[in-house]
Amino acid sequence: MKTIDYYNKHAEEFTASTFEVDMESLYQPFLVFLPESAKILDVGCGTGRDTLAFKNKGYHVDAIDYSEELVKKATELTGIQVKYQSFYDLSEVAVYDAIWACASLLHCERNRLAEVLQKTLRALKPHGVIYMSFKYGDSDREKDGREFTDLNEQQAQELLAQFDQVILVQQWITVDKRPDREEEWLNLLWKKND
Repeated sequence: MKTIDYYNKHAEEFTASTFEVDMESLYQPFLVFLPESAKILDVGCGTGRDTLAFKNKGYHVDAIDYSEELVKKATELTGIQVKYQSFYDLSEVAVYDAIWACASLLHCERNRLAEVLQKTLRALKPHGVIYMSFKYGDSDREKDGREFTDLNEQQAQELLAQFDQVILVQQWITVDKRPDREEEWLNLLWKKND
C-alpha cells in the first residue's frame, strides 16, 4: 500500500505540518450533535491531533490508523492507545455516538467507499453523526506517493442515496487550513436516522 508507506516514511514531517492546525471551526458543527460524555471514534486519526482535542473537551475517544508510525506518534501525543487498524476492517456495532473521519476516507478506494461507510454507520448508535472530509474534485489520483479519492457535491449525493437510514445534516466547502495550501475540501456531516 503506497499510501501507508508514505505515512510510515513521512510521519515526522506530516506531524509537523498538521498537528498545530486550528480545527475548531470544523469541530463545532460536529460537536453540537453530541451528548455530553459522547463516545467518538476517530477513523484514520493520523497524528492524533483531533483525538487529543476531543479528549481535552471531555469526550471518550477511540482512535484507529493504518500507519504503524502514526499509531505510535498518536499514542504518544494523546495518551490514548491508538489501534493499528484499517477502516476496511471496522466491525463494531452501535458503539459510538459519533465518528470523525477527517481527511481519512479520501484514501479509501472509490469502489469500496459505500462498503466502508456501511461499516462506519453500523458502528454508530441510533441518531449518531459522522463527519467526513474529502479533497474537492471528482477524480481518483495519485500525488506525492499517496492515492486519493476526491469527491464533489454530486458524488456525495450519489453516495448518500445508497443509504436509507441516513440524512445529510450539512455539506460545505472549506479551504485548506495549512498556511501553504490553497486546496478546497468538501466537508460532510451525516446523521443516522433509525
